[in-house]
Amino acid sequence: MVGVMVACSSVSSIKALWETRIRRKREEQEEEHKRRPMRVGLWEDRAALARLKQKLETEDGRLVLRIEQEEWKVLPGCLIQLSQVQEWQIHRTGLLKIPHFISSFQNLLVLDLSRNGVAEIPKQIGKLTRLRELLLSYNRIPFVPAELSGCESLERLELAMNRDLNELPDQLGTLSRLQHVDLSMNDFSCLPACLLALPALEWLDIGGNRLHHLPEDIHRMEALHTLWLQRNELEKLPENIARMRSLDTLVLSSNRLRDIPPLMEGMSNLRFVNFRDNPLTLDVTLPSNKAVAEEEEEEDDREMFGKEFMLMYIQEARKRAYAVLNVHCVNR
Repeated sequence: MVGVMVACSSVSSIKALWETRIRRKREEQEEEHKRRPMRVGLWEDRAALARLKQKLETEDGRLVLRIEQEEWKVLPGCLIQLSQVQEWQIHRTGLLKIPHFISSFQNLLVLDLSRNGVAEIPKQIGKLTRLRELLLSYNRIPFVPAELSGCESLERLELAMNRDLNELPDQLGTLSRLQHVDLSMNDFSCLPACLLALPALEWLDIGGNRLHHLPEDIHRMEALHTLWLQRNELEKLPENIARMRSLDTLVLSSNRLRDIPPLMEGMSNLRFVNFRDNPLTLDVTLPSNKAVAEEEEEEDDREMFGKEFMLMYIQEARKRAYAVLNVHCVNR
């Protein structure tokens, strides 16, 4: 009986030892299985980082990351190791999003992601207090976060051709250094109020939208010298546009304008104005001073573009108004 008990005890010990070995083997295999993707991920990060380093250039004393016409739909997390980069130039890569770790690039001066598939501006971008240029034209951005107002050094903002973009947050009016704004080819039906509050705004393109009117206080943009309003649905201009003393270029082609405000006659700084392709009430043609046919063609072109056409239109409108008034007085 004792022998049987010893034999059973030996078998149990062997079985326990064997099960322990099997369990350890399985644990080792599981640990190895866990480590394998980590090693693969680490290798991929190293490869991606090496590839990114090949895209670094020094230009005008700046460290620039330049990627063009290569597929980079997502920027890898290892990019954060290149946080000293001062300029991103990433075009035609199919990039779908701006990484949230963008806030780690505190030295960034220029962020140019034009012609990609970016659909969102992350709120973290507001941490980039040194950023001077944000260029996101030809993407799919429908919304601009209020946090962008944190980019206090911003001088240039380009959001052309984002299609569904139709408003800007009022908070952007605090960007005291913003000089250049491109909102062309979007879906704006009115001029964003924040633009009127920008004290340094000098250049604005909001052509190719759905503007039906301009604000009466448009003259608040005191520093503005260039205003592009082509291909909108404007039917009239506010008289206060004549109070824009710095304005020297005004493009109004392909709208629905019926008349030109007489007060615009006093815009002495205006050098270039374009009223082409508007259903203006009066048919006015400048007299040609050229004899050569080609030069006459240039003159015909100029009359629709230049300030002279505007002045003659206003003068002709005034003459006709006087004539109508005189006829009215005689009839009385």
